[in-house]
Amino acid sequence: MLKSINLISCNFSIFPHLKPSRKAQSLRQPRNLTLVQSRARSPFLKPDKILLRNSSWQFPKHEKKKVVFHVCKSSLNNPDPDKTEIQDEGRDWTSSVLLFALWSALLYYCFNLAPDQTPTQDLYFLKKLLNLKGDDGFRMNQILVGLWYIMGLWPVVYAMLLLPTGRSKTPAWPFIVFSFFGGVYALLPYFALWNPPSPPVSESELSKWPFNVLESKVTAGVTLVAGLGLILYALVGNAGDWKEFYQYFRESKFIHVTSLDFCLLSAFAPFWVYNDMTARKWFDKGRWLLPVSVVPFLGPSLYLLLRPALSETTAPTDSASSSDPSQ
Repeated sequence: MLKSINLISCNFSIFPHLKPSRKAQSLRQPRNLTLVQSRARSPFLKPDKILLRNSSWQFPKHEKKKVVFHVCKSSLNNPDPDKTEIQDEGRDWTSSVLLFALWSALLYYCFNLAPDQTPTQDLYFLKKLLNLKGDDGFRMNQILVGLWYIMGLWPVVYAMLLLPTGRSKTPAWPFIVFSFFGGVYALLPYFALWNPPSPPVSESELSKWPFNVLESKVTAGVTLVAGLGLILYALVGNAGDWKEFYQYFRESKFIHVTSLDFCLLSAFAPFWVYNDMTARKWFDKGRWLLPVSVVPFLGPSLYLLLRPALSETTAPTDSASSSDPSQ
C-alpha cells in the first residue's frame, strides 16, 4: 500500500476557525472516514481522485453557513499538469481556419477570377464528355479526355484513404460522395473539420459494406490499372495536344478549374497516405512509398495496392472488445 500513497498538500487559509463545541468531538473520531483512490481509464478524467466519506461528520449548526470546501488535485502522477489542462481545453483550430480560408479563396477564384472566355465551348465539351452528343466529327483533345475520366477515379482513392483510417466525428462519406461532382472543392471542408485520432474499426465492420470493398486488393488494383491506362492514353496523343490543352487552360473556365482540382488532389494525397500508413503501424516498412505518393494519382494508388490489411494491424476483434470489463 505504501507504493500507491499520494501526498496532497492544501492550504486552508480561508477555512473558518471552528469554536470549541461539544458536538465538535465527532471531528476527532474519523471512524468511518475512508480514502478511496480511483484510477480513471478515460483520458478526459484526472488520473487520481480522493473521495472522502464520513457518515458521522457533522458541523455545529452555527458554523454551517461558513464552511468552505477546498478541492485538492494530486499532480504526482501527472508530470506535466499544465500540458494536460491545455489539451483538455479543446483542439487547435489553426489548421482548420487555414483550410477554410484556402477553400474560400479557391471558390472566390473559380467563380470570379478564373478565365471564362469560352463558355459556349465549355458547354459543348461537357456534353461530349458526358456522351450527350453523338459523333459529329470533332476530335476531342486526348489530354482533356484522360483528365476528365481520371477525375472520376480520385474520389475512389480518397474513399480508400479516408473512410477506414481518416474518419472523425464529422462523417466523411457525404463529402466523398459530393467529391464525385465537386472534387477537392467538396473535400476541403472535411479536411478542415477532421480531428484525429480516428475511431477504431472492428472486425465486423471490416467485413461489411463499404469497408470490405475499400479494403479489397481488387479495388486497389483496378483503380491503379485504370489510372495508368488513362495517363498513358493522354501521353501518347498527338504532339499538338499539349499545346492545344495549354490554350484551353488559359481560356476555358471548365478546363482551368478541373486542372486546378487535379493538382490540389495530388498535393493533399501524400498527407493522407502518411496518415493511413501510421494508423496501420506500417511506417517502418512502407516509408519508401511516401516519396512515391507525390507522383500524381499513380503514387497513392500504388500505396493502396501494397498496404497491409487493416484487420492485420490495428482492428480490434469483437471477442476482445466484448471481454473488456471497462466496456
